Amino acid sequence: MSDIKLNTALDADQRERYQNTKAIQALLREAKTVAIIGLSTEKTKASNMVASYLIDKGYDVIPVHPKAPEILGRKAYASLADVPFAVDIVDIFRPAEEADAIVEQAIQNGARAVWMQLRIINFPAADRGIEAGLQVVMDKCIKMEHGRYGGMLHWAGMNTEVISAQRRS
Repeated sequence: MSDIKLNTALDADQRERYQNTKAIQALLREAKTVAIIGLSTEKTKASNMVASYLIDKGYDVIPVHPKAPEILGRKAYASLADVPFAVDIVDIFRPAEEADAIVEQAIQNGARAVWMQLRIINFPAADRGIEAGLQVVMDKCIKMEHGRYGGMLHWAGMNTEVISAQRRS
């Protein structure tokens, strides 16, 4: 049995709880709407690149940004509480300490899942989401996972725990 961590800081038991591969695959396959909390207006930021990728893959991306009226040609909302419809996935690109409030908003929104991006780890927020019936993914990149399960990111590029465009010396 392999214990490849796939770019995560979580231990094996935590990976089973918050990074279950079958649950992630089903979520990515069934979801239609993704609200991205902290979606940047800057095209070079990770959140913007992830949003562009998800749009290209057919997801309806809902930008959540406190000041931008529109991002990537889509109406932006100041907070998840302002989104007037339930979303499938709430993707968090904010510091871990903000996840508690975002999870509460996701519960109120009727969201199906909360996804905390790479290095965003907040166990109390994650457990609160699970207790409320949400699926929770933590310390994973939704773009990388979609690419991995969609065959667009080769397994060899996932097991090094380093993502770089530079060749190794």
